[in-house]
Amino acid sequence: MSTYASVPGIVETTEVHGQTIVAVDPARLVEACLHLRDEHGFNFLSDIAATDYLGWGEVGVAGYVGTAGGRDLNAPGSQGYARTPEPKPNRFCVSYQLLRVSEDPARLRVQVWIDDDEPLESVIPVWPAADWFEREAWDMMGIRFTEHPNLVRILMPEDWEGHPLRKDYPLGGEPVRFSDAE
Repeated sequence: MSTYASVPGIVETTEVHGQTIVAVDPARLVEACLHLRDEHGFNFLSDIAATDYLGWGEVGVAGYVGTAGGRDLNAPGSQGYARTPEPKPNRFCVSYQLLRVSEDPARLRVQVWIDDDEPLESVIPVWPAADWFEREAWDMMGIRFTEHPNLVRILMPEDWEGHPLRKDYPLGGEPVRFSDAE
């Protein structure tokens, strides 16, 4: 894992389930991505995935926690894990899945942690394929990307209010009217 110690803005390097994860400072994301592309050969961006951790680790989340007496599936306010999860540094995590497509293939996940309404700089100058991925993260989660050439909705209608994959998005919808109902 020390292979990536020279990445600009590196915060932490971990390995989870056989995949190396490099967390970087959001302010140095583009610089880190350029370094990974040019110095380490990660020439393919396969995905950008945003995750909302609102309420992570707080009481009231569905699931269960295993105890010495067993697991009570009906106990409210547990996490669905055998232990309480570690706290997250910020509300949102944006993960960039990178591949090195060469005679020495590799995969790497670059993560940045941001708070609500904190923008990220677009990585389109590094990998043009980021265009649609960033638009999806904006549309579904409300994560803004500065320097993006066309940050508009890609899945939801233009007049849609809010970002439907955020955990604070209101549940519900329009009532359904049946033709035989009065």
